[in-house]
Amino acid sequence: MRSLLSVSDIEDEVTRILDIASDFKAGKMEEKPLKNQKLAMIFQKSSTRTRVSFEVGMYELGGTALFLSTNDIQLGRGEPIKDTAKVLSRFVDAIMIRAIEHDDVIELRDEADVPIINGLTNLEHPCQALADMLTVKEHKGGFDGKFVYVGDGNNVCNSLLLICGCLGMDMAVACPDEYKPNAEIVAKAEEYAKANNSTITITSDVKAAVSGADVIYTDVWVSMGDEAEAEKRRADFKEYQVNQELIDLADDDVIFMHCLPAIRGEEVSAEVIDGPHSVVYDQAENRMHAQKGVLYYFLKELQSQ
Repeated sequence: MRSLLSVSDIEDEVTRILDIASDFKAGKMEEKPLKNQKLAMIFQKSSTRTRVSFEVGMYELGGTALFLSTNDIQLGRGEPIKDTAKVLSRFVDAIMIRAIEHDDVIELRDEADVPIINGLTNLEHPCQALADMLTVKEHKGGFDGKFVYVGDGNNVCNSLLLICGCLGMDMAVACPDEYKPNAEIVAKAEEYAKANNSTITITSDVKAAVSGADVIYTDVWVSMGDEAEAEKRRADFKEYQVNQELIDLADDDVIFMHCLPAIRGEEVSAEVIDGPHSVVYDQAENRMHAQKGVLYYFLKELQSQ
């Protein structure tokens, strides 16, 4: 049973899933291909884009999505993950989970009898990365340029490293030394990049990183769960704000990306996120199209192979 916990799970299938997403967006796919199929959506963390994109996406595919907050199900009261996985597998065709700990999602996958889709963990956010690359493809025509991530080397950064490596897109991460992305993921991304004739660079020099960039991407400095470190993080990242000065160092046609929610005046200036280079709302919309690509691939295309 195939699941999507990491970009590495679809190393050779990223392009196919992006193509499916593009076809859905263009209205080229069959209508209601997942008729009568059911998706359970478990949320340990609050969400806007993940919940709405999966719920609307599943509806448009002809299926049903069930929202399950851990406040509403026994998992939130200490029921073993194994029992939740086994029981839900009797009722639904797939489970999407937005979790705190990546290890919990691994256990869910190991115990479930249906595909598991990672809607975010502390280690990765593969569905976001797929939406991001769909956006790059639309605005840049492909993946030949330079992708630069500025800020915290977090779960989003980890998945972007892997997907850029898979697609052969050069990627640089500019962050303070204390906030580098996961070392094992960097090594895996470098392996993918080498195989696809691209490069991965990790640096603390933000101006050098964004020089000539085709894409500049950032995320919040204080993620959910990091609130106790808020003041320290704001101090550590103050030189890493994406503002007009950094945009001016990039390619003239650079696009600015952010997975949202954003805090204007912290990781990005209002001038940039609300300016002509920003594609953040296209990017947010593409969450739904990318999710539809994932759902179709795992619930129909793989099942027919």
